[in-house]
Amino acid sequence: MLWLFFFLVTAIHAELCQPDAENAFKVRLSIRTALGDKAYAWDTNEEYLFKAMVAFSMRKVPNREKTDISHVLLCNVTQRVSFWFVVIDPMKNHTLPADEIQSAIRMNRNRINNAFSLNDQTLEFLKIPSTLAPPTDPSVPIWIIIFGVVFCIVIVAITLLVLSGIRQRRRKNKGPSEVDDTEDKCENTITIENGIPCDPLDTKGWHINDTFMTEDERLTPL
Repeated sequence: MLWLFFFLVTAIHAELCQPDAENAFKVRLSIRTALGDKAYAWDTNEEYLFKAMVAFSMRKVPNREKTDISHVLLCNVTQRVSFWFVVIDPMKNHTLPADEIQSAIRMNRNRINNAFSLNDQTLEFLKIPSTLAPPTDPSVPIWIIIFGVVFCIVIVAITLLVLSGIRQRRRKNKGPSEVDDTEDKCENTITIENGIPCDPLDTKGWHINDTFMTEDERLTPL
């Protein structure tokens, strides 16, 4: 009788756990890719650990606290380490809903990965989306970064304004000095007549140079 009961249970479990069956999930492991020379062999001990991790995850789901390792079924295990699994409810003899299993796996994905020294890329639940890494808080608060950027922009703007003012002042100061230099050059221009340097007109006093005056003009008073 016991052998018959065991045979019936095995047959029922075989029907529940099949590829693409309802509420079944496929798992694919890349142990060699992840660990290289330190890769371990996938055997019954590793299968037991996987069942234990799934049962552990399911026990955290409300109303599934009594889930046991024997409720997790594996089938179609390949040498390249891929298989299908389901979680059954022994009281009703059917598989648990896929959304409950998916929720349990997602909540404990990191624990499962760590148990096998793998990650989301090397331990794949094909119908369960990968978990997202929690956002990391920056070491420096964001408001300090924004304040620093704005402060630098203000400093650069003030510096440019100061330099622009200095350049404009220099240009204004250069203008009158250049005009004065030009007038001085014109005043200091010396006319050479017959080899004798002379200033034909005293531009400042508007007087005629004595060089151009005749002897009668010198003696004749104005």
